[in-house]
Amino acid sequence: MKIQSIETFTKSHLCLLRVRTDSGAEGWGQLAPYNADISATVLHRQIAPFALGADPSKMEDLSDKFMDETHKFPGSYACRAMAGLDTALWDLWGKVEGSSVCELLGGKPRPFPVYGSSMRRDITPEDEAERLVKLRDKFGYQAFKIRIGRQCGHDRDEWPGRTEALVPRIRQAVGDEVALLVDANSCYSPIKAIEVGRMLESYGYCHFEEPCPYWEIEWTAEVTAALDIPITGGEQDFYFPAWRQIIETHAVDIVQPDICYIGGLTRALKVADLAAQNGLACVPHSANLSLVTIFSLHMLGAIPNAGNYLEYSIEPTPWTDGLFSPTLKIIDGKAAIPDGPGWGVKVNPNWLKDAKYQISQLPND
Repeated sequence: MKIQSIETFTKSHLCLLRVRTDSGAEGWGQLAPYNADISATVLHRQIAPFALGADPSKMEDLSDKFMDETHKFPGSYACRAMAGLDTALWDLWGKVEGSSVCELLGGKPRPFPVYGSSMRRDITPEDEAERLVKLRDKFGYQAFKIRIGRQCGHDRDEWPGRTEALVPRIRQAVGDEVALLVDANSCYSPIKAIEVGRMLESYGYCHFEEPCPYWEIEWTAEVTAALDIPITGGEQDFYFPAWRQIIETHAVDIVQPDICYIGGLTRALKVADLAAQNGLACVPHSANLSLVTIFSLHMLGAIPNAGNYLEYSIEPTPWTDGLFSPTLKIIDGKAAIPDGPGWGVKVNPNWLKDAKYQISQLPND
């Protein structure tokens, strides 16, 4: 069996990928969201030429080959493109074997707890508290993540005093039984992060994500060493040398590779395995309701060091509507890992109709 064609369907923030083999087997994957049209160009120009004709079962070999072949053009976009093909190949092999990806990895499809992930900093503490309580009562969420500080904020808040008001207000609103997480999105210097972290500890928060600029690994390590609240991070990182430094120095307590940013499930599993060897938990980053949430569910259902929750966005994302079926549903604070072959979902043909179409393929014999 060999890879015969690679097709992409790009629309809005998304690009889906279909891979087909000379035997007729096929699988669906997704490139990283956002600027997906750029990633699609990179895929057809830099990734597809080395993938066509290759053995689709050799995911790890292909992943390594892509990194070698794109060494003159290193960076995020090569990995964002690679993710589309890698995730499609996992879907293909699940369908060939008649098993879900979770089962291929040794796991078992089942309901998995989620945390409701807020993406908003433009919301007042009062309004954020109100909507989280409603979601808790309607869907049974037992965990939420909120945004503090300002993205890459250099110690500044979104507006003065917002974080100091938000943190206690949310705890008061949802009660002590709900787990609370925060994301600082690279906001703080170590001194400020430690100050904020101690406030979070005083209100029983259990997850402090990306407290410092993510590229300042030593800063994050300093914060981790100073605080009891678990420090998490890694969503932006795609180079293994950076991951080795993060994990082997215990710069964080919980690793958060993004399957679509890092270059696919194959590479994300390597990070999870290294984390497990070093006693660290893994919670993949999945900040929107595209296929990355499905990928992350399957991964969490199989790895031995899975964290307590899947990240599940509570924000409306119209650009993911109608993308696949069956859609995920939150019941008693959990989302079920799809149990069908491959990823266990079907891409909606109607979503594909007005997408930009591109194909790379072997010439006909």
